[in-house]
Amino acid sequence: MANQIFVNLPVADLQKSIGFFTQLGFTFNPQFTDDKATCMIIGPNIFCMLLVKERFSDFTKKPISDAHTATEVLLAIDVPTRGAVDDMVSKAIAAGGSIYMEPQDHGWMYQHSFADLDGHQWEVLFMDESLLPKE
Repeated sequence: MANQIFVNLPVADLQKSIGFFTQLGFTFNPQFTDDKATCMIIGPNIFCMLLVKERFSDFTKKPISDAHTATEVLLAIDVPTRGAVDDMVSKAIAAGGSIYMEPQDHGWMYQHSFADLDGHQWEVLFMDESLLPKE
């Protein structure tokens, strides 16, 4: 089992991305932040490295996907309440993001989705596993 996860995402403008995610309530680890990258703290052991495309390309031999036109990854994060789902999506829209899927209510799980400034797709969800259908 892994102890931590670091998701890496390419961004066009690091300062704009930091501003966007700050408005959603995220914080950043200054130890892993410079003019080309920052470490966004998602949870106690969950981090997202936002890297300018030039720096991101140092870690791959493949072309960088344009998240505005193609999907390579869906980032799903669990929040503590249904209201927190809508709150985060509202903040994302106010900060310049966009909705890419309408909310979905599955009874035991509620989710809504937004795209960040670079087109990366974020699924925000609340789960109540006690409501999972019984077999």
